[in-house]
Amino acid sequence: MQPTVPCRDGRAVADPVRSVTDLARAGLHEDYVVYESGEEWIYAGGVACSVRLDGGSLETVGADGVRVSRPIRARTLNALEAALGGLRLRSPWRAYGWVSFEFATCAHGRPVPRGARLAHLVVPRVEARLGPSSTEVTGDPQEVERVRAVLRSPSAGAPRPGGERVDITAGAQRYRERVRTALAEIRAGRYEKVILSRRIPLPGRVDFPGTYEIGRRANTPARSFLLKLAGLQCAGFSPELVATVDGQGTVTTNPLAGTRAYGLGDGVDRAARAELVRDPKEVYEHAISVRTSLEEMRSVARPESVVVADFMNVAERGSVQHLASTVRGRLAPGRTRWDALEAFFPAVTASGIPKAEAVEAIDRLDDPRGLYAGAVVSVSSDGALDAALVLRAVFQDQAGAWLRAGAGIVDGSRPDRELEETCEKLRSVLPNLVFDEDPTA
Repeated sequence: MQPTVPCRDGRAVADPVRSVTDLARAGLHEDYVVYESGEEWIYAGGVACSVRLDGGSLETVGADGVRVSRPIRARTLNALEAALGGLRLRSPWRAYGWVSFEFATCAHGRPVPRGARLAHLVVPRVEARLGPSSTEVTGDPQEVERVRAVLRSPSAGAPRPGGERVDITAGAQRYRERVRTALAEIRAGRYEKVILSRRIPLPGRVDFPGTYEIGRRANTPARSFLLKLAGLQCAGFSPELVATVDGQGTVTTNPLAGTRAYGLGDGVDRAARAELVRDPKEVYEHAISVRTSLEEMRSVARPESVVVADFMNVAERGSVQHLASTVRGRLAPGRTRWDALEAFFPAVTASGIPKAEAVEAIDRLDDPRGLYAGAVVSVSSDGALDAALVLRAVFQDQAGAWLRAGAGIVDGSRPDRELEETCEKLRSVLPNLVFDEDPTA
């Protein structure tokens, strides 16, 4: 790791959202990750080393460019820790990337879809950390200077969104039918809860830095992210964390379940909030999610350390509001940060209860999810991990761009209401979409 090189004599940039999107837009790096955590924005550019996990192999690329691929039998996230250790990185280091929803498929013993990528982590060539009082840029000196040059000349003006051209009702009837199927299976005792989602194709290529900039100003996420890795692009405004682990081993997860629209005016918002906290279906859905999070925390934490820090508050996330709780604990001896993430993965609020049965139902009733409902992850050499749930996001690969949103189905759900919940969530991203060109042209 190269020594830290302060940018602008260490002073904070005036507008970190604009700064990180300028860096992404500048084309300095083919691959990059932007990650917002707390009051800090991070731009991680280029690939110094990488680790990729698919259904049957683990591939590493070291700083010397040597690519090594080996078959694996035990598909666990601890394989990523071992692979990072094998790269012999000089401390301090940080890695960024993602874990796809399909990791849950193989973790619960189901076949992995052909060609599915399960996880991808990179150690960047250069990293800019934009905090409330200072900015630091580290990495190769030439890379550092290129980043500093962009930060010294912020762009002016904002791109124009065009999301009003997208039909978010596409596939509505099929979604209602899938909800009815899930309700029949719940009443037959196959599982208690499952999250079913809808994928909405977009009519053009998306300007991801522009979408991220507009979307971050319009949302109040727990985490936000913008990434381009190996041809996959994603911008998102995550409402919750799958898990965090700090350097001292404190583990946190914050399940959200139960949704109403927000931002329609004080009176309407208050009425929706009052309805949310009284609705038996929403309260039940949230309570069983917290129960599951407690069970998962106890599987990796010291029993006496497990607590619910708050219970069933209301969190406002852009154009929606959710019932929200926080569960904490301390890692038990012999347990790792990856054990913690795997215990909570996939997030109960994006999969269901019990998880194995819910994942099986999702495999049957949903299309393959990929990064949707997976996690964007940051890990560092001090033992910390930060994993944001990938919801409220837009995606793009070589084949096209799309949105996706889901709703939690429990006994008492109504297909029309669950469809409307997916629309409420889609509307938290839709107005922020910026296209590379007019999709109607």
